[in-house]
Amino acid sequence: MKVASSMARLGTETAFEVLVRAKELEAQGRSVIHLEIGEPDFDTPNNIREAAKAALDAGYTHYGPAAGLPVLRQAIAEEITQTRGVEVGSDNVVVTPGGKPIIFFSLLACVNPGDEVIYPNPGFPIYESVINWMDAKAVPLPIREENDFSVDVDELSELITPKTTFMILNSPANPTGGLITHDQMARIAELVARHDMMVLADEIYSRIVYDGEHISLLSFPGMQEKVILLDGFSKTYAMTGWRAGYGIMPEELAFWVARLMTNSNSCTNSFVQMACVEALKGSQDESRAMDEEFRRRRDVIVDGLNAIEDISCRNPKGAFYVFPNIQSLPRSSKELEEYFLEEYGVASLSGTSFGAYGEGYLRFSYANSVENIREALERVEDGVSKL
Repeated sequence: MKVASSMARLGTETAFEVLVRAKELEAQGRSVIHLEIGEPDFDTPNNIREAAKAALDAGYTHYGPAAGLPVLRQAIAEEITQTRGVEVGSDNVVVTPGGKPIIFFSLLACVNPGDEVIYPNPGFPIYESVINWMDAKAVPLPIREENDFSVDVDELSELITPKTTFMILNSPANPTGGLITHDQMARIAELVARHDMMVLADEIYSRIVYDGEHISLLSFPGMQEKVILLDGFSKTYAMTGWRAGYGIMPEELAFWVARLMTNSNSCTNSFVQMACVEALKGSQDESRAMDEEFRRRRDVIVDGLNAIEDISCRNPKGAFYVFPNIQSLPRSSKELEEYFLEEYGVASLSGTSFGAYGEGYLRFSYANSVENIREALERVEDGVSKL
């Protein structure tokens, strides 16, 4: 069978591949602790589930507008206006089935083949995958441990050329848990304005912050015409399987992104959108409780990893991942990913799953119980002692 040559440039998300192998081992009777997948292990809050049931009974089972139901778009606009401190209207909102379509659609609408796109590395692997698939030039912005896994703005400035048309930022970040500070973001805003580029600000973990505060590029003067803000419901409200995300963007661009929705998905599931209205406007108690539990788990896993010889781990400031340094161990990141899974039943991800600059690191998701995290730490320590 012949497929388009561009398909060879399309990457993947390794977390799902490791999950498949972990499930195979479990089917063989092996015990596996899942620290590979970036998914909250909590149930979706009850009030959101009930809102979905009510929406089904009310007949929200039909097509809706490509950009999203007006009631949800308005609720999102109000949420962003309040949390980012800038006036946003419903015409700036496009609702999509998950956050990934915003990555795809933003690049499709703003980038031509041959354009240069700066993206974080290590970073969410779909960034690089889509850039390459579009035949644009992927320009990695190294995210370094010595910078506390934040952005070196001087290094970023040096990467910008006359061909740079687009940049991707992620804060809080996957896989590192790094956070861009206010001063860094202010300098980035100056670069964006000076070089007249568009920016995709991936803020999907904006509500999961432990130290410092989440700073949005959208909130800086002049950035409303330059920034596409990506956020959604998967992480904050444990709604990964519901597939609901959104983008905030200039109204002219929203028109074209909605057109891409028409050509691809038609619309986002209507009763899911009604549940999302409840997520934003209803009780936040369960969501806040999840965040506090993530904080507790973070402290357990960071302390545990730092107690293991030849492993060091910084405290992530947001999201629910740790990115420990394993450079003192005598194997590569990929080899250690396979070793801990196959020999000790601990599923993690190689740092190189998130880009070449991830070599020397592993990513563990602490979206699992404290009991399981402690068991995983014991297994990892045992495995390290036998290398």
